[in-house]
Amino acid sequence: MSTPKAPRAKGGFLRGILIGLALGAVAAVGVALAVSAFDDEPTLAEQAREVIEANYFREVDPQALEGASVEAMVKELRRRYDDRFSHYFGPKALEELNAATSGQFSGVGLTVSEVPRGLRVASVLPNSPASRADLRRGDLIVAVDGESIEGTPAEVSTARIKGRPGTAVEITVEPAGGGGARDIPLRRAEVRVPAVDGEIRRIGPPGDRHDVAYVRFATFSEGAHGELRETIERLYQEGAEGLVLDLRGNGGGLLNEAVLSAGTFVEDGVVVSTSARASGDQDYEAQGDALDPRPTVVLVNRDTASAAEILAAALEDYGLATLIGTRTYGKNTVQEILRLPAGGALDLTIGEYVTSEGESLADSGVQPDVKAKDDPDTVPDEGLDRALDQLRSLLDEG
Repeated sequence: MSTPKAPRAKGGFLRGILIGLALGAVAAVGVALAVSAFDDEPTLAEQAREVIEANYFREVDPQALEGASVEAMVKELRRRYDDRFSHYFGPKALEELNAATSGQFSGVGLTVSEVPRGLRVASVLPNSPASRADLRRGDLIVAVDGESIEGTPAEVSTARIKGRPGTAVEITVEPAGGGGARDIPLRRAEVRVPAVDGEIRRIGPPGDRHDVAYVRFATFSEGAHGELRETIERLYQEGAEGLVLDLRGNGGGLLNEAVLSAGTFVEDGVVVSTSARASGDQDYEAQGDALDPRPTVVLVNRDTASAAEILAAALEDYGLATLIGTRTYGKNTVQEILRLPAGGALDLTIGEYVTSEGESLADSGVQPDVKAKDDPDTVPDEGLDRALDQLRSLLDEG
């Protein structure tokens, strides 16, 4: 199997940038170094910090003051420009984010999306504390250790849930199927987030059966594109005639992984275009060496976001897949993790992106070709069943 080259953008090298939601288990980060230059004259913030350190009635931690100052700046950006995705990470939070990027972290085994009342469970990882507690997709987490997380940014709420292996945390959950909230005690553990998992599914009546590949793509962490291609190639070699690619609950991740993943299917052409004040406009193109096309269905839902939306849109735009499910999240901004020399980093919105056909996904998201919704309160997966039926129809027609 050949290894795709790192994608380059017209007009510049692809920097390490991320476009994923701040999901509890699936955060991603590209790192660059931000170098700041200060005038000799102290800024207003520096003057205020010096006065506080010298005169406040209790001794204060200078680093805590600096962190609070940066947080206030980011909070103003979020308020003024309606930006939900810029954040400040202190040194410890940055370590946790880097761990999540690698696909391994310490927590309870959930991916989540931010909603006004708290965190909605997007997926539950197998063999995790969350799966053993019977948490399900669609459940709503409204409190952590008895403290409400309503209106709290996702990266703050998820940081409260994560922690050292073996330590305890209690989350308050409202079940997706209705009913009263319940407190669920959990014990944190080392959790590995598999980017890709796949298997052969047999569909159709006896005498007219098809073997198809079912591939669950969970996150665009570093190296995920290679796992995706390797899994699909393996299943095709085992006799799969077509593919169901499940992007439900995939909150995104690294932009280069989205471009490289699209290159598994798209032979050439623009995958996504970005526009940034600092770096200008850039087109990111597939690098060739795509797999031979086979009938493909892509499953999406409201928790399919950013990098996952880019992949889904590219497959639809190039006529390579039928989209099944519900509309996607609708994220159109690009973030970059910029390390600060003094410690920590800014997860800063640096630009916007549009799909291969020049469409913004803001608010509207990617619309499915066929609508289907899984009811988390039932045993069957209605969305997957509809996708398999659609794929069988494509195979019968072909």
